[in-house]
Amino acid sequence: MCRHIAYVGEPVVLGDILLKPPHCLVRQSWEPRRQRYGTVNADGFGVGWYADGDPVPGRYRRQGPVWGDETFTDLARVVRSTALLAAVRDATEAGADGEAAAAPYAAGQLLFSHNGAVRGWPGSLAPLAAALPAERLLSLAARNDSALIWALIRHRAEAGDEVPRAVAETVREVAATAPGSRLNLLLTDGATITATAWGDTLWYRTVPGRSTAVASEPYDDDPLWREVPDRTLLVATSADVLLTPLKEPPA
Repeated sequence: MCRHIAYVGEPVVLGDILLKPPHCLVRQSWEPRRQRYGTVNADGFGVGWYADGDPVPGRYRRQGPVWGDETFTDLARVVRSTALLAAVRDATEAGADGEAAAAPYAAGQLLFSHNGAVRGWPGSLAPLAAALPAERLLSLAARNDSALIWALIRHRAEAGDEVPRAVAETVREVAATAPGSRLNLLLTDGATITATAWGDTLWYRTVPGRSTAVASEPYDDDPLWREVPDRTLLVATSADVLLTPLKEPPA
């Protein structure tokens, strides 16, 4: 489906995370090691990062494969940040949204990505979509399942839920409405990473007090990488990682 990664911690050149490791995200776009669904992630890519003194992230997104984009290579070589979220996309269905459908999506300080697919899309989520305000539906970033999931999370967060709760409850709600969906979600606000493992692989690597990376699969063979159990909510900072089991919604 897709591969994605988030990082928070000491300042790092984007390319040290996304380009240099032996199994980096760019290599995963054509040769993932642990991808269960799909084989090539060439339908779009993007990266978001945070600049000093500005809580609102910048983004660079494009339609098509990351390996053919020289601008991305230059950007990743010179930009430094204490936090990033990046993704490469294998579209479930062909669409006309182009780079608008490429993660990361953004709202305020938040960046978001979805690795997976909603079973029965779009009809399966019609009840959830109908419960959203009309203006939220009209402002969807793209016409795909990921954009609607992002809208559902934002709606909960704006109603007062903390981000981890908004993410966890959205996953449970979508899973109950569309059983069999794969819902690996990844968010960051520049200081904290929130993620779910639900139907696909998720790993994390933390050096306490220095950095944490959360990714669909490890970008190298460092023994510090740990796999996140399926049906789990992860909340991480550069100092620690908290894993909380997610209960299956009632049948």
